[in-house]
Amino acid sequence: MKHHVGEHKARKGLIRVEIDEENGIAENVKITGDFFIHPEETIGELEKELKGHKLEELEHVIDEFFAMRMDIEMPYVNVEDFKIAIKNALKD
Repeated sequence: MKHHVGEHKARKGLIRVEIDEENGIAENVKITGDFFIHPEETIGELEKELKGHKLEELEHVIDEFFAMRMDIEMPYVNVEDFKIAIKNALKD
């Protein structure tokens, strides 16, 4: 299993993504950082959503996840910031 780690400094806050990958599939995804997001369970739901997808699909999954959820508030952090953190994690 390969372990990828990437960070991205958003306008206010750092987003850190850790991905455990097996044969190009995200087996486990952990998103941490010092950004604010409401509702609080959003990150856990996003991590679950990303699990089981091919690495090259992760950015698309993020787009779809946030497009379906109109109730999410995340000041100074946007969808692009999460995608950049994923990109950075997968650079190696």
